[in-house]
Amino acid sequence: MSYAPAAAAQEAPAPAAAQAAESSELRGPRTYRIAELLFVLIAVAISAAAYVLVGLGTSDSVPADVYEYTFWLAGLGIGLHIVTWWRAKYADPVLVPIAVLLNGLGLAMIFRLDIAADKHQADSQMIWMTLGCILAAAVVIVMRDHRILRRWIYLSGLAAIVLLLLPLVPGLGTTVHGAKIWISVGPFSFQPGEVAKLLLAAFFAGYLVNYRDQLALAGKKVLGLRLPRLRDTGPIAIAWLASVGILVFQRDLGTSLLFFGLFVAMLYIATGVKSWIALGTLLFVGGSYVAYLLFDHVQQRVDGWLHALDPEVFNRQAGGSYQLVQGLFGMANGGLMGTGFGEGRPQTVPFANSDFIFASLGEEMGLVGLFAILALYLIFFERGMKTALMLRDGFGTLLAAGLSFTFAWQTFIVVGGVTRVIPLTGLTTPFLAAGGSSLVANWIIVGLLLRMSDNARRPVTEIPTGVLPVLRDEDDSPRRRARRSSAAEAPAASTAGSAGAGPAGADAPVAADSAAGAYHSGATGEFSDEDLARASGPDDDDAWRVAGSARPSRAAAAPQAEGGPAARAGHPEDEAPTSALPQHGAQAASPGVPPRPQEAPLGDPEEAATTARPAVRSRNRMGGEDQ
Repeated sequence: MSYAPAAAAQEAPAPAAAQAAESSELRGPRTYRIAELLFVLIAVAISAAAYVLVGLGTSDSVPADVYEYTFWLAGLGIGLHIVTWWRAKYADPVLVPIAVLLNGLGLAMIFRLDIAADKHQADSQMIWMTLGCILAAAVVIVMRDHRILRRWIYLSGLAAIVLLLLPLVPGLGTTVHGAKIWISVGPFSFQPGEVAKLLLAAFFAGYLVNYRDQLALAGKKVLGLRLPRLRDTGPIAIAWLASVGILVFQRDLGTSLLFFGLFVAMLYIATGVKSWIALGTLLFVGGSYVAYLLFDHVQQRVDGWLHALDPEVFNRQAGGSYQLVQGLFGMANGGLMGTGFGEGRPQTVPFANSDFIFASLGEEMGLVGLFAILALYLIFFERGMKTALMLRDGFGTLLAAGLSFTFAWQTFIVVGGVTRVIPLTGLTTPFLAAGGSSLVANWIIVGLLLRMSDNARRPVTEIPTGVLPVLRDEDDSPRRRARRSSAAEAPAASTAGSAGAGPAGADAPVAADSAAGAYHSGATGEFSDEDLARASGPDDDDAWRVAGSARPSRAAAAPQAEGGPAARAGHPEDEAPTSALPQHGAQAASPGVPPRPQEAPLGDPEEAATTARPAVRSRNRMGGEDQ
């Protein structure tokens, strides 16, 4: 708690604009929770309209459960909004509406494909969405500070490796269409790699925060590339071997590319060394080329990408390009504006509701609809990266950037495979595609970004870490009134003591502020405003600026402080005192002025030291500097 000089309190009132600006600064940034609620309602309305259009396009009637669907979707979105308002009111207001809208559009398309194939995949997807929203809300409620994850970075890395190896366990792993990335427990199946990507992001963030200086500065340059020292390359080698192992043993190019790309991107963000991107690209391309020469399934993926329109590759039963070509023809059939929901034939593409849901949406929503969906992904990525830039700690910055990059990188891998930019992979489009593992993992990413964006935008004085506020608004608090009365009574007592001790006042007693331990000189007989500020808490420049006054200059005020009553001649009583007096034991520094006697605090020295400790504790807690 800091005090403004007395002169600032007697000045004329500030203009209305200045007062409004000061009030806005004290209130902190806007929360935008009402805007978030409006965005959520718009997202629900668009999703419900798509659901209705599917019914009209397929059977010329509105679906019978449209109200149940709309209310359930609105309940999930508004429920997560309420939790965010309650526990993270400064969180980014765009993340939840974008996730709800993408999830709603995916549900509408899955429902449309269910009608064509006589399935009920949309009901399962709604259940997974409910579970994902509950877990996202749990993250916001339970985890008050994202930095707690830094305690378990190596445990997170170990757990991620175990999850990646689980599909290789005999009797537990399941091979689906050539890729061994699933585990089955009874009637339930789960893709552990979706959870592993979250744990790897936390591990990479914690490791790179601890060792980014060694990775950026240590090591020798070879052909213009700064290579790390051998003892710093352990996690890098493990990440590369894990990605190549996934490609070879689990036969999943998408997951391998996702994990290694995540590590290289976070390594570049942490160090700022561009050579890491080139080195990581060379390592992955080299490992992939060796895998292409040795393994048939990698060769089939590459052949289906490079020679998709060849009749031999197109008609191949295993590893052919039939799925890819059908998706391309479907998007071409949609054209610019699309055929409309229920008017196309996306069911002719294998796995149209999961791997190729982007192509299904392209056929019925057209190029305009695809661009709108990609714009939503781009905005989500931008908000996540902005959160990373605003965070005050290195671990949070890397974690937010890693999660945002994972989201964007996975979208690129899926869209690039469907549009034949890169070889086809088995990943799913975030929030759109059918699949419980991916959907739940992406909702957990939303919860983590909500928590980190709240910590990034929240004012320092409101962060729940026990930090004391710098400036209080209670001008008439009992403690402040006590100091003012003590400062007002001090001149009279000092004058009486000076009259009995001599004209110089050398033997005048020195009073002490028993509440905070701030001393004043018997020569001047009153407290300075800087002494009050020093006694009240941390010596903070921002507190003086918020109070509306400039800090007194110690160097300019020192000669007046040592001159006694003569130095104050000609100063009106209504002016702010300019003395900045030294504490106990200080000697006069002005030439020609005899050193003043040693001062001692009034009363018991032990009691004075005890009462002065709260101010020192406040300084240490605010600034983090132990004296």
